[in-house]
Amino acid sequence: MAETPLSGKSALITGASSGIGQATAHALARDGARVALSARRAGKLTEIAETLESEYDAETHVCPADVRDEDAVSSMVDETASEFGGLDILVNNAGLARGELVDDLSTEEFRTMQETNVDGVFFATRTALPHLRESGGNLIFVGSFAGQYPRPFNPVYAATKWWVRGFAHSLEGQVGDDDVAVTVVNPSEVRTEFGSAYGESFEERFAEGEVTEPEEVADAIVFAAKMENSTVSELDVYRRDKFTSF
Repeated sequence: MAETPLSGKSALITGASSGIGQATAHALARDGARVALSARRAGKLTEIAETLESEYDAETHVCPADVRDEDAVSSMVDETASEFGGLDILVNNAGLARGELVDDLSTEEFRTMQETNVDGVFFATRTALPHLRESGGNLIFVGSFAGQYPRPFNPVYAATKWWVRGFAHSLEGQVGDDDVAVTVVNPSEVRTEFGSAYGESFEERFAEGEVTEPEEVADAIVFAAKMENSTVSELDVYRRDKFTSF
């Protein structure tokens, strides 16, 4: 097989069963990486893995997990590193939004967002760091436009993404001397299943070409993952008219 930019590299993607995660799996496999896919939907992950193997002759590993489960996340990371003989890239992509106004948000919805968008990111990062230190790897967080600017119609979701961004950049300062690269990729609206948990999904709401496609975010993630000696600290991927309607 011809050498490709990520030949020999191993990657783990959370939230890999759809949207940005699925597109990132394709982009990483296309560029030669061995890809581990994690999410709650085991059947969907298996389908994606089979496609990656067929289309790119990629080495894959399926490790279903709920990122809210600390033990499951630890097993997910360590199992991937064992399967591939190390870990070079972690893409913290799993996330969700529920509810809208604070007045209407139930305690259960609040906790589910916190546990998924905050706790899950921390659990995966903590377990992956020793492996990434060993490989001089890349730690990539999928943030959001909502983690940079106030989001009046969904402040709790925004707060979780502000946390992700603050955590990532603070960690970047902590592990830079350990040769670990840290990147935050901030999309605005992306045409995926996102949002379906509390209403119309972005895929239903926006026509093709109207907002960012998941493949465009995946390309940004892979661009960061290819860095060998430097860090792409932050990448913003916004639809072209975002600031005209801000």
